[in-house]
Amino acid sequence: MNEILHALVSPQGIVVGTLVPFLFVLMVVVFVHEMGHYLVGRLCGIGVQAFSVGFGPELVGFNDRHGTRWKLCAIPLGGYVKFVGDMSVTSSQVDAQAIEALSEAERKISFHTQPVWKRAATVFAGPLFNFLLTIVVFAVLFVAYGRYVSEPVVAEVTAGSPAEEAGIRPGDRFVSVDGSKVESFSDVQRLVSGRAGDAITFVLLRDGKDVTVTATPRLMEQEDALGNKIKVAIIGVVNNQEAGQPRLVTYGPGGALVAAVEETGHIIERTGQFLTRFAVGREDKCQLGGPVKIAGMAGQAAKLGFEWLVQLVALLSVGIGILNLLPIPPLDGGHLVFYAAEAVMRRPLSERVMEALYRTGMFLVLAFMVFVFWNDLFGC
Repeated sequence: MNEILHALVSPQGIVVGTLVPFLFVLMVVVFVHEMGHYLVGRLCGIGVQAFSVGFGPELVGFNDRHGTRWKLCAIPLGGYVKFVGDMSVTSSQVDAQAIEALSEAERKISFHTQPVWKRAATVFAGPLFNFLLTIVVFAVLFVAYGRYVSEPVVAEVTAGSPAEEAGIRPGDRFVSVDGSKVESFSDVQRLVSGRAGDAITFVLLRDGKDVTVTATPRLMEQEDALGNKIKVAIIGVVNNQEAGQPRLVTYGPGGALVAAVEETGHIIERTGQFLTRFAVGREDKCQLGGPVKIAGMAGQAAKLGFEWLVQLVALLSVGIGILNLLPIPPLDGGHLVFYAAEAVMRRPLSERVMEALYRTGMFLVLAFMVFVFWNDLFGC
């Protein structure tokens, strides 16, 4: 019994070591996302009936002076903001009879009676706040810790690698990768890591002259800082302390904010690149995981320190923001597509079309959830 209890509640146990960090990461990301919907909705004059972190039975909650029910629910795998006039928590199809049943005062603050730009702004605010959270986290970390950068100089070329086949040599300095200027070795890794199988043009500085070569990265399994096995594209060049001359770059608040925006943009770009390649079968399915994988990563991050856990919050927040912008109902991106169509047509889509699209979208979302759960438990 003591061994079981220790395994559950010790710092390395399931509850304290994994479950608590996972809930912290997930609830912060969900809360910020839903807060975006809430704040912009309120700013647009839309009434809010409920703000929930989690689904299912309510565990604890309270009503504020505006009549909004703030609550924490039993299933912490998401959340929602329910606006006045919503017949469901997804702000989906308009129920004309239900809208007619609202009082005059309720109709004025109902979500579905607002101009299309207000509805679109309210919906877009959720993913936007996820991106802003990531920027804030990175900015704070850059101010607090700075970051190390290494010169983009090749110290060693792996035998038989794409780099060797392309003619890259030790001592070469990367100038650009497919036209993108590089300033550090991490820039080279970032621009290569998601492009396995693509022919990439590299401009190198060698003996004072620019040399252009083409190499095609290959996938290789590596272990990241959290101990996860991941597959990344490499060309087979190594940087070391002598060649890279690593240095610590420190930031003031303004510089940290600029660097944080750039870093967030890079993550968004890489994530979009991955999803595009994944959709056409060019990425390993095991790179996508669900709650079980995230929980494991949260536990590993917590062991490394709070700053690692906060970085995981930032990365997950970007992922949630991007996924929610996919043009699939009932995700935020699906709503935005409907509002764009409404703005162009000057009227909402027909109820029949909306229902068909929502059913299709819901099927796709559920299929994706089943897929990542299967990956978590059995697939990888």
